[in-house]
Amino acid sequence: MADNKKNNVVEYYPSALTIAGSDSGGGAGIQADLRTFNALGVFGCAAITAVTAQNPETVTRIDLIPGAGVTAQIDAVASRIALRCAKSGMLGSAENASAVADAVKRHKLKLICDPVLVSTSGKKLCHDDAVEVIKQELFPLALWITPNIPECEFLLGKKLDSESDIADAAKEFSDRFSVNVLLKGGHNLKGSRAVDFVCYRGELYTLSSPKVKLPPCAGHGTGCTLSAAMAALTALNFSWSDMLQDAKAFTFGSLRENVEIGKNISAMYPPVEDALELIEMERYGTRKSRGIPR
Repeated sequence: MADNKKNNVVEYYPSALTIAGSDSGGGAGIQADLRTFNALGVFGCAAITAVTAQNPETVTRIDLIPGAGVTAQIDAVASRIALRCAKSGMLGSAENASAVADAVKRHKLKLICDPVLVSTSGKKLCHDDAVEVIKQELFPLALWITPNIPECEFLLGKKLDSESDIADAAKEFSDRFSVNVLLKGGHNLKGSRAVDFVCYRGELYTLSSPKVKLPPCAGHGTGCTLSAAMAALTALNFSWSDMLQDAKAFTFGSLRENVEIGKNISAMYPPVEDALELIEMERYGTRKSRGIPR
């Protein structure tokens, strides 16, 4: 970088925007997203939808930002910065969800939508009236949506009891909202691998990594980190399948290389080692990873 400056050459950085809540404990939300953007070589911008008082164990207070404030943040960024992708996380209210949908349309943003409804500690993060707005206004605008199993069960109104149920749910989401889906399977306790179900242009795939035995709280922010990695890698012009596999590898590595941040409190952290060789992606129903478009 020093040589570039000496020769009057400015290094270009692709930019991505996170639209989410602030996590005062640093493990999830805006803080996790910006940490992920930076680790993957993307310039991070932010529009804050809520200020939360929390640590990895609990959320004690939530103060929502008005929709006009969210709009102003996105417009200010998009008016001068060449955003290549955006991700949305905690929106909190119907007003904020509508504001984000309008901004995505107005600025023609590529969007990774993580429908954050409940915190890891069980705190409700979204007003009831926001759910329909997210489903009807935001999902159809997204390039990808990334619900986890409990969110998917809530949004579809049914229990997912088996692997085939989860696969069918990913396809149902994709068909209903005309969107690509990464249905996160980390809440499924069965098996030795964490298996996500992907529906891309109507075709089903599985995306998996080994499961990691974690110390207390180290899984806080997993979904935020994954969707932020997807946004960063999209901004870096990765192909869809490479983007998913590298985002899964980054998230797995962040869990595996967790750090201690307090007594009996750990947190995921951007990895040093490359874990891509431990990630498997295959068409649903096959045994070997082949036939995946690159």
